[in-house]
Amino acid sequence: MKVLLDYQPPYDWPAMLGFLSARAITGLESVVDGVYSRSISLNGAHGTFSITPAAVEAFEVRLDFPDASAAPEIIARLRRMFDLDADLPRIHQQLAVDPLMARLIAERPGLRVPGAWDGLELAIRAVLGQQITVSAAIKLAGKLVAQYGEALSSPLSGLTHVFPEAAVLAKADLATLGMPKSRGRTLSGVAQALLDDPLLFESNRDGGVARLLALWGIGDWTAQYIALRQLREPDAFPSGDVGLINALAALEGGPVTARELLARAEAWRPCRAYAAQVLWTSLSRSD
Repeated sequence: MKVLLDYQPPYDWPAMLGFLSARAITGLESVVDGVYSRSISLNGAHGTFSITPAAVEAFEVRLDFPDASAAPEIIARLRRMFDLDADLPRIHQQLAVDPLMARLIAERPGLRVPGAWDGLELAIRAVLGQQITVSAAIKLAGKLVAQYGEALSSPLSGLTHVFPEAAVLAKADLATLGMPKSRGRTLSGVAQALLDDPLLFESNRDGGVARLLALWGIGDWTAQYIALRQLREPDAFPSGDVGLINALAALEGGPVTARELLARAEAWRPCRAYAAQVLWTSLSRSD
């Protein structure tokens, strides 16, 4: 099945692809020749999709999924995942009150906030990324997918498994993957929390960050990161993120603390999530 997803330009696909590629989990995702592909699971059914820019102001999605009735939900998720409905002119107008943001946006005017296919998956990624590098977290995630994820019946270009179900992760001893026991406990606890509250990661509920902070092992950075990419809260901002701190320090030419970053970000409200993406992208200008 082929679908075209439109958007209002500009759209910085190289930046989006670079962000996703750096975080691609082996067996679950692949990036080849400008095409992003991944396995998906919805209502117990499994499949895959591939997405790439089309000739017009749209993306072409090739969807392989056994349940045709799920297409509207899949399309809605893809629009959120790739931030296709962002009102960039309004966002840029707000951020441009800061001269630094105005300059960075002029350099990369099509930046979007990369979302996630699934809330549990994004939460697990965020917990795995606590206090370790992105590459180390992705290696752990690959082990988790290979050990606990269900195998695809028809693999596509290196896509072999779907992300593990909450019921499986809630019962697993995830510390055996090679992480502190406390982190394994947090992962299983997040999975159990989703079983207890199936709407835990829904984007249209109030108090999303507060719900996440109530979970054992979830601190402000993790909660804000989940809110930014999964809950799609435009003002979410993980101020303690090392990448954001380093980006602002490099741009300003001097050391910056997390508290100073948070104070600077007040001028970026209510669009701090987009400011975060601008800063992250500034670290890799070759994307």
